[in-house]
Amino acid sequence: MSKGSPISPALMAARPAAPAAPGRDTAQTAPVSAVRGPNNVVPPTEMLGSSAIVRSLEELGVDDIFGLPGGAILPTYDPLMASTKLRHILVRHEQGAGHAAQGYAMVTGRPGVCIATSGPGATNLVTAIADAHMDSVPLVAITGQVASGVIGSDAFQEADIVGITMPITKHSYLVTNANDIPRVLAEAFHIASTGRPGPVLVDIAKDAQQGKMTFSWPPKIDIPGYRTVVRGHSKQVREAARLIAGSTRPVFYVGGGVIKAHAAAELKELAELVGAPVVTTLMARGVFPDSHPQHVGMPGMHGSVSAVTALQQSDLLITLGARFDDRVTGVLSSFAPGAKVIHADIDPAEISKNRTADVPIVGSVKEIIPELISAVREQYDAGATPDISAWWNTINRLRETYPIGFTQPDDGLSAPQQVIKRIGELTGPEGVYVAGVGQHQMWAAQFIQYERPHAWLNSGGLGTMGYSVPAAMGAKVGNPDRVVWAIDGDGCFQMTNQELATCVINNIPIKVAVINNSSLGMVRQWQTLFYEGRYSNTDLNTGHDTVRVPDFVKLADAYGCAGLRCERDEDIDATIQQALAINDRPVVVDFVVSRDSMVWPMVPSGVSNDLIQIARNMTPVWEQED
Repeated sequence: MSKGSPISPALMAARPAAPAAPGRDTAQTAPVSAVRGPNNVVPPTEMLGSSAIVRSLEELGVDDIFGLPGGAILPTYDPLMASTKLRHILVRHEQGAGHAAQGYAMVTGRPGVCIATSGPGATNLVTAIADAHMDSVPLVAITGQVASGVIGSDAFQEADIVGITMPITKHSYLVTNANDIPRVLAEAFHIASTGRPGPVLVDIAKDAQQGKMTFSWPPKIDIPGYRTVVRGHSKQVREAARLIAGSTRPVFYVGGGVIKAHAAAELKELAELVGAPVVTTLMARGVFPDSHPQHVGMPGMHGSVSAVTALQQSDLLITLGARFDDRVTGVLSSFAPGAKVIHADIDPAEISKNRTADVPIVGSVKEIIPELISAVREQYDAGATPDISAWWNTINRLRETYPIGFTQPDDGLSAPQQVIKRIGELTGPEGVYVAGVGQHQMWAAQFIQYERPHAWLNSGGLGTMGYSVPAAMGAKVGNPDRVVWAIDGDGCFQMTNQELATCVINNIPIKVAVINNSSLGMVRQWQTLFYEGRYSNTDLNTGHDTVRVPDFVKLADAYGCAGLRCERDEDIDATIQQALAINDRPVVVDFVVSRDSMVWPMVPSGVSNDLIQIARNMTPVWEQED
């Protein structure tokens, strides 16, 4: 989906179909998929619109919903109470419902569902909807709306949530007729989960919920303007293979779209066939194992020197499901100046949006990568096997010379990097790690070893403080048998920690590591580096040698969680092991760490990636190429 204002599927359906481009393989266009769920046949049955909402969700195969009732959605909460198939989890804030639905979707691959009332209930979902839009998370948000007869009259708790969310959803529906409910919900799930995943809003007027209708299942999904191309154009795939066979400095630039497409196995096969370095973006961590010898790190503002430099010095970017985000490219005009670009993405709006693609391939990487494997093998069988040994010599020197590391703080407090590193090592690759936003997010991306997809969740595009605790809650609901850590900052944690009550009441035993540097850490880092140490409004008074408002251990106890505190290096392992041993309730660990620790490497904003710093005012010493 484009990041601009989306075209409504309803409007698109009214347009005549464009003729196929000359030479275009029209068979590449995927047919509209069947309705989600088991596709039970339900004969026409009279019921209220509110019951139709519940019944539709059941038939769509939904198991879990995160929500908070209010006046305009109250008619739906009555039949919801009687459902034996739907588990409703009552959150303490609607934003928590949205992020929980995101976490659920990220670990299960199924659309997350959240529900809220009109007006402020609906607007409280906006942040989570925007977050899902930026990170391509399949989400269906259902909101109540005032009765259709008073829409536009500034009725009590009225807000034009459809208008508000149109720029940040794949589509937003307003339902005023009860008979439309089954079709609209089926379409919403279809749109959210096909093509480039994303959020869909369904706003249902109160009188539509209260009105009588005839329910039958499955409804017919027919959206003529909504077609998703899944297979890559064969000519473009062959051209991509030709470029790969002729490259001496290729790099796989892998984005979160490969995780969304569930194409980790296909990626590994292609990468091993080509033998090129692989970099995985912040949103793609785990889709290619960190332990694999071809993995050279995460690129971007806080990426590894080896990953950033591999992109900069490459002659070919094999870009799969990535969008050339500014945090990866730095100053766009100076990004990978000598590289040709193969760009495969399911969203045609992303192709050449930021960087012109020499070989654009529109389609699902799940389908494209196997086609590319076959085409590359044909090139190799014909004798076009490139020698990239000199390239690997350069990459390996960078890896050995500039590994990701950290220095011990001067103030005697623990290094946050060490805390996070040990959480990952003691929990292992089967855990799920959900970060907030800021320094702790970058450290969690850098110092935890990710060996599988869906193990790393974070708010990448929007950068939402408050994401971690509710998203971890949703991830634990979706993956109840896995250990789920919310790695949060003391600033982020205070935005949504009320969802600990939800976790306690609903037996969702997440583990929260509060990386407590008593400040808004990333903001403070920038103030140190770029504002001459003028710390304007970044001290939070939660950590060492402060008044500790709040005291996170007491807060945990008040919520019915286990509360632990760790203030010494020698206690880090024992504290983590204690947290791992507690599984009957959530655990909150207050890790008191140094406020002076910084995230390195760093590409300062507004400069070329060539100016990456490995520490303050320290840049790598570049060697001449062989």
